[in-house]
Formats: sequence, structure tokens, C-alpha cells
Amino acid sequence: MATAAAAAVARGAGARAVAALRSGCRTAARGRSRAGPARPLCTAPGTAPDMKRYLRERYREAKRSTAELVPSIMSNLLNPDAIFSNNEMSLSDIEIYGFDYDYTLVFYSKHLHTLIFNAARDLLINEHRYPAEIRKFEYDPNFAIRGLHYDVQRAVLMKIDAFHYIQLGTVYRGLSVVPDEEVIEMYEGSHVPLEQMSDFYGKSSHGNTMKQFMDIFSLPEMTLLSCVNEYFLKNNIDYEPVHLYKDVKDSIRDVHTKGIMYRAIEADIEKYICYPEQTRAVLAKLADHGKKMFLITNSPSSFVDKGMRYIVGKDWRDLFDVVIVQAEKPNFFNDKRRPFRKVNEKGVLLWDKIYKLQKGQIYKQGNLYEFLKLTGWRGSKVLYFGDHIYSDLADLTLKHGWRTGAIIPELRSELRIMNTEQYIQTMTWLQTLTGLLEQMQVHRDAESQLVLQEWKKERKEMREMTKGSFNTQFGSLFRTDQNPTYFLRRLSRFADIYMASLSCLLSYDVSHTFYPRRTPLQHELPAWSDRPPAARLPLLQEAQAK
Repeated sequence: MATAAAAAVARGAGARAVAALRSGCRTAARGRSRAGPARPLCTAPGTAPDMKRYLRERYREAKRSTAELVPSIMSNLLNPDAIFSNNEMSLSDIEIYGFDYDYTLVFYSKHLHTLIFNAARDLLINEHRYPAEIRKFEYDPNFAIRGLHYDVQRAVLMKIDAFHYIQLGTVYRGLSVVPDEEVIEMYEGSHVPLEQMSDFYGKSSHGNTMKQFMDIFSLPEMTLLSCVNEYFLKNNIDYEPVHLYKDVKDSIRDVHTKGIMYRAIEADIEKYICYPEQTRAVLAKLADHGKKMFLITNSPSSFVDKGMRYIVGKDWRDLFDVVIVQAEKPNFFNDKRRPFRKVNEKGVLLWDKIYKLQKGQIYKQGNLYEFLKLTGWRGSKVLYFGDHIYSDLADLTLKHGWRTGAIIPELRSELRIMNTEQYIQTMTWLQTLTGLLEQMQVHRDAESQLVLQEWKKERKEMREMTKGSFNTQFGSLFRTDQNPTYFLRRLSRFADIYMASLSCLLSYDVSHTFYPRRTPLQHELPAWSDRPPAARLPLLQEAQAK
């Protein structure tokens, strides 16, 4: 994991700093005798130990040791253009490359989310009769992050970790944070039971009260939900949260299905589509090496055609062996009943029975089972890329054995933050201080406990500062205070590799093998992670040297 990779370096640094303390005045904290907690070994026999002085000296020694480690960590920064591996995979085994369209082959500018937010907000006013005053709300690109959960019945947005625990301080009702005490009372703790979590595809259905927002397009949806909630709360307007959720969801959907978004992009394609030359270079590289390629997208034919003409050129279909539009993923991967339909040059649906998927043609709908029958493309020789972990990747890896690559645009910005000296200093000291707390907690006297409370307060403040480095409200996409996020848990399960954009493939040979780093389990010795960082991390310096 991206954040975990940097944290692993910090953990190693913290462990070494704490270990350095043992060479000095060590404690006899191997347990508690009947006489009480162990005394520092450096205390003279018969003398009452000055615990406050002792602990603070350990603290200063740890600070010095940590400061000495930071320069070596700074010399091994992570490469934001690297590809990270959850599962060992060799590109030499891949013969066929498949792609989603939106946020995979095509990247959009920041203007798109503002467009979606404004259009959905206006639909709420004009078609769902919401107060015209909500038009004063504007899209804030810095409010939400992907992967958050929304409690439909309580109208609160939150970040949940891989173990279903809510990260306190990240629960928002409207645009205001919910106090920790209220969250704990609301959920009778901070754990969300399995039956209340979203379903397999992140949806709120069949009694699940949570919706998980996994799509990049969901960022304006979360922000709009929060803004309208805020309006109702500030104006003391009684409302049904379930109705609000459904109305916002329908408005966001209509921005797509009514063609509002598509028409706006087609009318000003240079404003909305970014980095076309990078996608063009990736496709050309794969074509030059004789790889088969296909496209499966939920977007409509004319929209995809105009976008690909802008990115690649008018002959873009010559690159792809199969092109499928309006596939309705994830239903495409599960529903065996829907046949393919051919789309002609004018976008008209033909009624011909499909016996073969022909190169240069565009097809609509269909299903994966028919796709496999007509192409014969099966198993681990196929690698499919998409940005939606559930709709694009989950069924392919679980049911069909395809290899999968997740496109996570947020990864690049998070890695750049993690490469800053301030972040590295904070994380290294945070890990070291955590190690000190773990070791020194055996001292139960009042004086020691006061010092330990000071350390815990400092640790909490550093965690909050680290969270704010990524997003003031919700922190990192990949990590809560100490655990992976629920988003990362699903990413680890459904994606063999992940990267910030398809352009990352340009840095790798088509026969490259991706090896996941062996990180120690909690019950294993950390020796495996103590190899030189260059042996296990995709480093920025190496990429720059190339």
C-alpha cells in the first residue's frame, strides 16, 4: 500500500530508535513483580527513582536517534509514477489488455466535478422542488475523499477502517464534524456491524444502511449531499434523510443519463480532457509489442468516439480488437441474458445476431460470458484496468481469474506529500513515540503516568496533523490513524497492481514482473523488512536517474 510503504520505513526507523535506547540506561521492564513496577537499572540501590527525569531522558534520546534517521529516509523517497503490487504478476504472461474509459483511458480536469455538482444541484431545485437557496452552495474539491461511507438513515458521512471501525473525527453531518461522544452514543461505540455495512458493490440495499462511495464521479455527489444536509440543519427544516439521499443520487445519475455531462464535455473537449498524449503513448507501446486490446465502458458510443478521436485520432478503433459501450457494469459481468448489439457509424443499433466480435466495430451491452465465448480470452493472460474497484475489478478477479489493475489518481498526490521532509519527520517520530509508549507503560506510578499522558497527547496531535496533510476533514484515502481504510482493504483484494495513471506503464518493460513486498506479520520478526530500502521500494531517485 502506498501509505503503508512509507509507514513501513518509519516503523523500521522507530524500531531502531527505540532499540538504540536499550544500549544506554535500560529498564527492567520485563514484567511486574509483586513489589510493583520495575525500576530503572541506572537507579542506585536504596534510592527512590526519579521517574519523571528518567522518562524524559529516554524521550530526549529517542528524539536524537530519530533525527539521525531522517536523512537516510529522505534519500529513499517513493516514486509517484511507480506501479505497486498486491499480488505477484509478470507482464510477460499478459497477451490481452482491457480498459475502462472514464478515468482510465481518459483523465478529466477539475472542471468536470464542478459541472456535475452544479448540474445535479440545479436538477434538485428544478425537478425535485428543493429550495432555490441551495444554489448558493458551490463545489469544494477539498471537502471529500473517495471511499467514504454514508449512513443513509442518519445522514452522516464518515471514514471506516478495514475492521469496520469509524475513525473518530471524520464523521460529518452536513459540513460540520460530529463530536466523538455523539458518534459513540449513536453507534454504541465506534464499530459498524457487518449487517449495517454496504453490500458487495458498496451500495445501500437489502437492509444495508451504509453506502460506500468508490467512484471518482462520486466526489461531487458526497459534497452535494453534505451541502443540502447543511442547509436543512442550519435552517431547522425537518426532512427525511432517506428521501434526500435518493433525490441526490437520482440527480447525479440524471447528469449522466440525460446527457448533460456528455454534451458539455463534447462541446469543450480541451477544457475537460487532460493528458491525451500519455494515453496515446501507452496504447502505441502495447500495439507495437503485438498486444491485443479491448475497451469495455458504461459510457455511450458517440461520447467515447469523440473522446478517443481527440486522444488517439480518427482511426482509434484500429487499435482495439473489441469495443463495448453502455455495458452497464457490474451487470455486464454477471447477467448472462443480455446479447450484444452492433452500433453502426451513425450510432444506430442494429438487430443482427452477433456471431463474432469484429475489430473496428462498436458493440453495446452484452455480457462477459458471451464475450468470453466469442473471443476465447480467458484467465490470467488478460489484464483489465479500471478506476472503480467494485464495478470494474471485483467480479473479474473473483469469478473469472483475470488479472486486474486499479487506476488511483489520488495516489500521486499522496505520495508527493509522503515524500516531504515534514511528513517523514512527523511519521518517524510518531512511530518512535509509539514504541516508547509501548515499552514504558509498565511504569504505573503517578509520576510516570503523568509523563505518559503527555506523550499520548503529543501522539494524538501528530496523528491529527498527519491526517490534515492529506485532507483536513478525512485524511488519507489509504489509512486511518493506524489501520488501512476499508477502501484499501478492497483495493488489496481486487487489484493485482495499482497506479496513479496508465502512463505509469511507460516506465516498465512489457515483460516486467511485479513483486509485492513481504511485510512482516504482527507475529513475525521484522528481519524481512530490514533489507536496504532500494531492494524493496520503487524509489524516486532511481526513476530520476533513468
